[in-house]
Amino acid sequence: MAEIESLSDFDIKIFLKNLTKCPGIYKMLNAKGEIIYIGKAKNLKNRVSSYFRTKVASPKQQAMLGKITRIEVTVTNTEGEALLLESQQIKRYKPRYNICLRDDKSYPYLFISSYHDYPQITFHRGAKKKRGKYFGPYPSAGAVKETLKLLQKIFPIRQCEDSYYNNRTRPCLQHQIERCTAPCVGLINKQDYAEDVHNIVLFLEGKGNLLIDHLIGQMEKASKNLEFERAVVFRDQITRLRTVLEKHFVHGEKGDVDIIACSSKAGIACVQVFFIRNGQNLGNKLFFPKITEDYTPENILQAFIPQYYLERQPPYELIVSHPLLESGLLIEVLSKQAKHTVTISDNVRGERLRWLRMSQMNAENSLQSKLADKQGIYNRYLNLQEELGCINLPKRLECFDISHTQGDQTVASCVVFDREGPLKSAYRRFNIEGITPGDDYAAMYQAIYRRFKRLKKGEHLSPDILFIDGGKGQVNEASKALKELDVNDVMIIGVSKGPDRKAGMEKMILVEQEQPIDITPGASALLLIQHIRDEAHRFAITGHRQRRAKAKKESVLERIVGLGSKRRQLLLKQFGGLQGVSNAGIDALARIDGISQQLAQRIYDNFHHQDDY
Repeated sequence: MAEIESLSDFDIKIFLKNLTKCPGIYKMLNAKGEIIYIGKAKNLKNRVSSYFRTKVASPKQQAMLGKITRIEVTVTNTEGEALLLESQQIKRYKPRYNICLRDDKSYPYLFISSYHDYPQITFHRGAKKKRGKYFGPYPSAGAVKETLKLLQKIFPIRQCEDSYYNNRTRPCLQHQIERCTAPCVGLINKQDYAEDVHNIVLFLEGKGNLLIDHLIGQMEKASKNLEFERAVVFRDQITRLRTVLEKHFVHGEKGDVDIIACSSKAGIACVQVFFIRNGQNLGNKLFFPKITEDYTPENILQAFIPQYYLERQPPYELIVSHPLLESGLLIEVLSKQAKHTVTISDNVRGERLRWLRMSQMNAENSLQSKLADKQGIYNRYLNLQEELGCINLPKRLECFDISHTQGDQTVASCVVFDREGPLKSAYRRFNIEGITPGDDYAAMYQAIYRRFKRLKKGEHLSPDILFIDGGKGQVNEASKALKELDVNDVMIIGVSKGPDRKAGMEKMILVEQEQPIDITPGASALLLIQHIRDEAHRFAITGHRQRRAKAKKESVLERIVGLGSKRRQLLLKQFGGLQGVSNAGIDALARIDGISQQLAQRIYDNFHHQDDY
């Protein structure tokens, strides 16, 4: 197999188009599969795109870019995590072009001394020679300083150097602004100071809930002893701690854990494995197992785990994105092989849930990139042409779907694919009005008519094939709408789910043809049809849910014809709120300035003669 020495087989435009804006790291690989560069980014899309802008790359970057045949990305929760992961990966793979970015500085830590009567908390970088506890590593010196600043506000123990501390004769400014309890001049006893140090250690060890429970006990004890000022101090500490715990994660997952997430769509599956060792993310590995279209993520994980781990040493815990079908058997076999207990969890909370969400996000992102691969999409178009007997290769596909709840808040979706995959900028939704609730045929007709009426005005391009998520009735309505608009060059195909509604069993229905089209089972054309149908379904459901949520939030008064915003505000003020308006009689309503007898009657009827209210 010939080696590729350029980007000829790697379409960077498609890659960048589908690249996430999340923080993470990116790896650039050459034709041999060697990692030649690893970088981190706060925004992956912006950072990676910057390499391929014209007249920007330096000679070194140009030489590197000429050897890239693939780019892989790993999404992280924060830029700080991306920095730590970038460092670990650079040390492991030693990419050729990372020498220009390599930083020999070690990562900083928080340090609490143990050799003082009144311990000090401070920034530390370098060898761990001093006696005490070290917390970290942190991604940057700024992160350590921010944490120190935060801790000062909650537990004001000293952060000054010994030379400054040993020579104080009166409290410094830090004590005046309540950032230190001034142990240097004896304004706090050792026991109370040690309590603050213990609380900081609990906080830095990630035992926030335990710490809050402890402080609540202290607050209640102080209140019983009538030490109300001391109780207020504990109350303020609890309030600040709750705020901090909602926004910050100090430590990662403890122990050795593998997080395994699976995502599948349109006959393709992606399994992402993250390796957590001693609380640090050491990286991830990506797999695209071969599957048939009717396998679920549960099936895929059930098959993947034994194949992968029976040749490797499993960690103490596996966290999976979907519940396994035979988890008990897997636990027994893996524990026996590993000679230690192995647990498998899918219902996790806290830090484990955060890692699982990150892994799932990576799996979905990688799968989306795979689905959007230009060569794969092009091959599916070729197969679609062959299966449908099209004279020319289709350039543009559109698919319509209808979503509603018992006929309420009906929404039609239109999604568009070109030869590069989903063209999301061309997606459209239509709020369906003026039809009998639940009439999917009328809804489909209205959506198609409105869409192609705009086509006649030149507002968008015409599709080569129009897919309809539905059976013969929906197809006939689509055909009727196009005929009325004199649109005759669009092939209409209905995608019926088949008798058992299983993926891969869909029936392709044409206008005025009794028998459905037979698509070769497992054909890539069928995967393309499933992909666009699923995308239309997702887009329709999302629109319907948004419309339904908006309707629920809409004020009852806003639906009354003739009642403008000023009159609504006047009513609410006069009657003290919506409840007062609903309880008011017609005469009382009519006495309000601007409210006629007829409008008062409509307002009254709106509250008293409709089942919805």
